[in-house]
Amino acid sequence: MAMHRDNSYERGFTLLEIMVVVVILSILALYVGPKIIGRPQEARINATRMQIQSMETALKMYKLDNGVYPSTEQGLDALVQPPEVGQLAKTWRKGGYLEKAQVPKDPWGNDYVYLCPGVNNQDGFDLMSYGPDGQPGGEDENADINNWDVQQ
Repeated sequence: MAMHRDNSYERGFTLLEIMVVVVILSILALYVGPKIIGRPQEARINATRMQIQSMETALKMYKLDNGVYPSTEQGLDALVQPPEVGQLAKTWRKGGYLEKAQVPKDPWGNDYVYLCPGVNNQDGFDLMSYGPDGQPGGEDENADINNWDVQQ
């Protein structure tokens, strides 16, 4: 019994079919591309909010151990090494309060700003990133990201 081989299924794509697919993909790229390009900034802003929340938690743990938040002078460094100025920590936690034993920079490479007592949170502290422009104030994408605006 001879087997008949149907070659119609073995043919490749024609040049016309490939060109149609390329045109469709190009059209999609024109519409989707600009939307994807704008996302890295949004991702950095969300990462900043998460870092602020994490540092807020570390500052609260510091206060539980020592009765007070680190002063502005001691800064966020008090979360990774015992303070040597101002009111010294009573029971500073060995290993510190932040992972990796270092104070992170914001996603734009700038230091976070820490004030205690805070101007906006007078019974606590202010913690903020000046955002992409690294300058206080700003609007829209350049707006500051503040702990009093970030929801826990």
